[in-house]
Amino acid sequence: MTFQPGSELSDEEITTRVNETIADNDIALFMKGNRLMPQCGYSQRAVNLISQHVEEFETIDVLPALDQYRSALEDHSGWETIPQTYVDGEFIGGSDILAELDERGELAEKLGFDD
Repeated sequence: MTFQPGSELSDEEITTRVNETIADNDIALFMKGNRLMPQCGYSQRAVNLISQHVEEFETIDVLPALDQYRSALEDHSGWETIPQTYVDGEFIGGSDILAELDERGELAEKLGFDD
């Protein structure tokens, strides 16, 4: 999902993008930056944790419309922090939750994969 520089998206368009991304992807990570260039340590940590178990997953850069994405995601999860991970439409958590699941050996299963 790409954002065209200089284009402004409405709150409704961002909400639609969030809803469609969550519905259309087995694993969706809303993050600051992208998989190749995370723009914060928490986003980097989430990418690293998921990448240990899954080769392909969708990443969505929220920075072009951070406040709008934060609001739309909070409607889904009740959380306003970024990153946020969704698996099969279910909110899993941010990087701290992913790390806890990984430490307990439950992350692969939660992501829908068994090592």
